[in-house]
Amino acid sequence: MSISLGNIHLAEGKKIYFASDFHFGIPNYTLSREREVRVCNWLDSIKHDAQQIFLLGDIFDSWMEYKMVVPKGTIRFLGKLAELSDVGIEIIVFTGNHDLWMHGYFEQEFNAKVYKSVQSFTINQKKFHIGHGDGVCDQEKKYKMLKGLLHNRISQFIYRQIHPDLGLRMADFFSRLGPKHKYDDLKMLPDNKEYQLIYAKQLLEKTHYDYFIFGHRHIPIELKLNDNATFINLGDWISYYTFAQFDGQQLFLKKY
Repeated sequence: MSISLGNIHLAEGKKIYFASDFHFGIPNYTLSREREVRVCNWLDSIKHDAQQIFLLGDIFDSWMEYKMVVPKGTIRFLGKLAELSDVGIEIIVFTGNHDLWMHGYFEQEFNAKVYKSVQSFTINQKKFHIGHGDGVCDQEKKYKMLKGLLHNRISQFIYRQIHPDLGLRMADFFSRLGPKHKYDDLKMLPDNKEYQLIYAKQLLEKTHYDYFIFGHRHIPIELKLNDNATFINLGDWISYYTFAQFDGQQLFLKKY
């Protein structure tokens, strides 16, 4: 696991926004398009005061970049990112378990920073630990092995030898096999079974953090881990339409 430390200073009147798990592409074109428009409207609503926008993975339900090909669709969303980047808003992207094969497109087209593992940032003297949140805990042994295989450059090279029409169709098929997090009983597990919470608490034994921000679990929640540290899961835009906003002093979990 690679953890880097970045420093961000918020200009006066500016804010930082965090969102994850748009899952563009499911369950069908029509509903995904409606969700895409909603996300674009949200991005329009924050562009007047956004300094950075963090997108914490699973932006797409299936995303694979070939050397000269990316999946078609979501043109409104991608165009909106380009528009925001062109006016000086920094786009910071974390890959998720559904869109981990990013190979330069976002960096080239949107001047985005793309991270493939959890990262630490100091923002206005507050310490943040940020990532998609999948495979962070040592107890997730089987999943971490699968993630390591999928992140392996040789595995990715071999897969990219498949024609994009077939490769992208296969990726979409396997992506749709899993549950899509839209059921009434979705809730947090006990603390000793929630891998993100276990991971955060283990880090707090070694160092201080003010905020942990993850996606992946699709459950919008804000929890105090101790007197100083707060855990945030951003939820999703399938059911909740939630995001976080940091104003330089406090972090707020909100709904659009």
